[in-house]
Amino acid sequence: MSNDGTPQWGQPGGDQQQGQPGSGEQPGYGQQPEYGQQPGGYGQQPGYGQQPGYGQQPGYGQQPYQQYAHPYVGGYPQLAQPIPVGPDGVPPLWAPWYGIGFLDAFLRFFKKYARFDGRAGRSEYWYWFLANAIVTIVLYGGFIALLIATSPSTTVVDDYGYSRDVSGAPSPFAFVLLGLFVLWWLATLVPNLALAWRRLHDANLPGPLWLVSLIASPAAIVFGCLPSSPAGAQYDRPDLR
Repeated sequence: MSNDGTPQWGQPGGDQQQGQPGSGEQPGYGQQPEYGQQPGGYGQQPGYGQQPGYGQQPGYGQQPYQQYAHPYVGGYPQLAQPIPVGPDGVPPLWAPWYGIGFLDAFLRFFKKYARFDGRAGRSEYWYWFLANAIVTIVLYGGFIALLIATSPSTTVVDDYGYSRDVSGAPSPFAFVLLGLFVLWWLATLVPNLALAWRRLHDANLPGPLWLVSLIASPAAIVFGCLPSSPAGAQYDRPDLR
């Protein structure tokens, strides 16, 4: 400073305290910037471990934002494909018929006699189960009823005073019903297995899994109640008309 109090070039003035940086100057090592001042000049990159300021781009190797996981980890849900129908509103034999009626389920059972491909809905399965139960009750139940009704036992006393029960001959019609029941069971053996195969396909399960019900019979009820799965369309064979 000169004798008249005017600061010379490069020296701080009297109003400016020593040790404080001027406008646009960087504070020294260990010094904190004044209130309202930015720690660095415009366009400067932050030091190691510092976060970039507003509007600044992150340095090389830094992640600009956090990556979020995809909400569908296993992929997008599979949507059900529409079931084709003919001019009469009936699906082809290779396709399942959801909401089928009792009579149509009975007829469709024999139309798809030995088709192990494709699918079968719960209505198609349980309506046939009901029809088969009715036929079984009529034939086999009728055989048992006639066997009991037409074979009464009578008590016979021999010459020595001993009594014994003697059963009469059963009605020939009872054996007719038994023969019809055996024929029915043989005629529906293969289509019953095929329908069970298709029921599991409709739940997107392999058909041979039905063999478990031969060991554990309640499994047949569980398999019949399984909901339909759109993924079961992989078992359809549209080329087989």
